[in-house]
Amino acid sequence: MSETEAHLADGRRLAGMGLAVNAVLALVKGMAGVLGNSNGLIADAVESVTDIAGSLVVWGGLRLSSRDPDDDHPYGHGKAEPLAAAAVGVMLIGAAIGIAIQSAGEIVSPRLAPAPYTLVVLVLVVIVKETLFRRVSRTAEASGSNAIGADAWHHRSDAITSGAVFLGISAALIGGTGYEWCDDVAAIVAAMIIVANAARILRPALHELMDGAPDEAFFRAVSAAALSVSGVRHIEKVRARRVGTQFDVDLHVQADPAMPLEDAHVLGGCVKSAIREALPSACHVLVHMEPFKPSPGSTVAR
Repeated sequence: MSETEAHLADGRRLAGMGLAVNAVLALVKGMAGVLGNSNGLIADAVESVTDIAGSLVVWGGLRLSSRDPDDDHPYGHGKAEPLAAAAVGVMLIGAAIGIAIQSAGEIVSPRLAPAPYTLVVLVLVVIVKETLFRRVSRTAEASGSNAIGADAWHHRSDAITSGAVFLGISAALIGGTGYEWCDDVAAIVAAMIIVANAARILRPALHELMDGAPDEAFFRAVSAAALSVSGVRHIEKVRARRVGTQFDVDLHVQADPAMPLEDAHVLGGCVKSAIREALPSACHVLVHMEPFKPSPGSTVAR
């Protein structure tokens, strides 16, 4: 098992752990919110329910993306990963909209203040979720997985929303009669935070689904690796796209026009090997060989 595969396996294990933790937290927050008369805590419980669905989606996406290529998917199943991340982002936005609508309606409705013990529940939630965020984010960074990163920010989102609800309930309790609306305002603030985190998850996922290019540093590394091979005179049309935790790369390599076809084929294989050695995440490298034609400003290997 490669290092990347090991990190992905760890990500699947953490997604399963997150699923169990979210189920327990959703139950605890839901019961405390109903019994403790806190709309903010109930909204936080709803967010945990979306965490459960998100963990299931991430777990399924990671399992699918790790499958080997087949006849129907000759380039593998890596797109399942950004699809999972995008689905998590959409679920977060849906949950946020529901929370905001419910809480806005409750602001104008007189009701009892939340129970003080709801604050204890929220403190425990923040500690648990922030711990999970830090653990999962380290795995996401090591594996380069957007889906695992989305799962990590799902945990951070829950910690932040719980913190916002904590402040709202505290304000309602300190202010006393007439300040019960602080709990509902906290729920709306929590919804806004959820939307912001959803956007953070969706941007890279949609970029990958649209075959967006990696950063310039990646292209510079590809070019440097190709030009380091003896016999390469010039490179052009370097393109790449991310597929899960790996990249597809294709480029045009120019060599001596008088080079025999067999030698050009061997040179193309050397370029492919050099790129893979320099960038292990480049799983598919397509090299198109062309005759060298000097042009003003061209990059030529010496």
